Amino acid sequence: MRLVDLLKGVKHEIKGNPNVDISGVCYDSRKAKPKYLFIAIKGFKTDGLLYVEEAMKNGAVAVVTDRDISEYPGVTVVLVEDARAAMAKIASNFYNNPTSKLTLIGITGTNGKTSVTYMLKAILEQQNNKVGLVGTIQNMIGDRVIPTTHTTPESLDLQELFSLMVNEGVKYVVMEVSSHSLALHRVDSCDFDIAVFTNLSQDHLDFHESMEEYAKTKSKLFKMAKKASVINIDDKYSSMMIESSKGKVLTYGIKDFAYVMAKEIKNSLSGVKFKVQIQDKKEEISLKIPGLFSVYNALAAITVADFLGIPLRSVREALSHVTVKGRFEPVETGRDFYVFIDYAHTPDGIRNIMEALKEYEAGRKILVFGAGGDRDKSKRPLMGEVAGKYADFCILTSDNPRSENPKEIIAQIEEGIKKTNCPYVVIEDRREAIRYALSNAQKDDVIILAGKGHETYQIIGDKVIPFDEREIVKEILAESEK
Repeated sequence: MRLVDLLKGVKHEIKGNPNVDISGVCYDSRKAKPKYLFIAIKGFKTDGLLYVEEAMKNGAVAVVTDRDISEYPGVTVVLVEDARAAMAKIASNFYNNPTSKLTLIGITGTNGKTSVTYMLKAILEQQNNKVGLVGTIQNMIGDRVIPTTHTTPESLDLQELFSLMVNEGVKYVVMEVSSHSLALHRVDSCDFDIAVFTNLSQDHLDFHESMEEYAKTKSKLFKMAKKASVINIDDKYSSMMIESSKGKVLTYGIKDFAYVMAKEIKNSLSGVKFKVQIQDKKEEISLKIPGLFSVYNALAAITVADFLGIPLRSVREALSHVTVKGRFEPVETGRDFYVFIDYAHTPDGIRNIMEALKEYEAGRKILVFGAGGDRDKSKRPLMGEVAGKYADFCILTSDNPRSENPKEIIAQIEEGIKKTNCPYVVIEDRREAIRYALSNAQKDDVIILAGKGHETYQIIGDKVIPFDEREIVKEILAESEK
């Protein structure tokens, strides 16, 4: 493909040969090969401009940059306004605009994105569709799992994945759309059909300047979705999403009147049941994942399904089997107490998971949690305060401390929990914190291991250490039997 063809729709200046033949595109200089185009994007840890010469040595014949650089002999330099935005368009051009051949459903919000994608995948597959999934836990083409490192991959990787999906006969793609991906142009040039808004609560304020800026970034998705916007009317930011919507607006909710509503909600440790009402249609829905948040997630998926014309009875059948790794996931203990693993890592996430246990009165609610390092610090005391309000006992521990001192992170959480009367202990080592919870559990207690969810590792400093809480619980329980 000629360079000039790859640049269609990109405002640019070319220094060199616009007709140079391009056989591949990369933003990682180590992946450059002969006749490649190298895009020099600025990352959080390094800058692509530092690797132009390495890309050239590996065979790159053209470079895209948004900053002036020296002219290199035999290499065409393309100057653009924003290298990340340009990369999204170039990627779409290179892979022949794959999302135009797919029905693309984007889900955004602070909590619930992963669960909604899995629910929608189950519903669509119930109709014998081949479905692609892009998300936090993993990417999938049908049943085939493709590992992921970001909730939303970089635009070049994303368009390559979409192209693969098209080639393998995928019809629908359900996709988590993070605020980072919207701000960093990862989903530019994606042809969204439907956008879904779950909710908005404090998170990522290390990246966004304020909640208003965070919400504004999320609202971009609804300007991109050409057919429909599915919006949680009970969330206070719903009006911003509705105002930004380009397609038909369909609302869902529990408290306020909405197009799709849930009634007669019955919650238990084994799941939640409710009646869904869509105008004159009604159906009882049963979910394996308990809690009010699960009802909201299901309503989002049901509303999308209704827009796509999928019968409600078929939706009911699909949802009855859905489980999501690390989302209120039970761990079999063989003991007289319960253990659940959940990804809750925000104040609202902790509130949701603990409220799901509100009606459970048989035993204590024990919460083991920490907070991620190198992330929004302002949410840490809020997490502590929410935990203290809902739990009967808390064990403060480490999460993914990354480059931060775990003791300092825990001290910031303590600021919040001290405002409550909740008893707690601090055990920095997460394995030992889990051991303490298990060894002190009484009959009918419910232990929630919050924060890690689907993750099977812990990030301490610059090291990624294997840490699967499912296996750790089993190991500790087995040790206690010896």
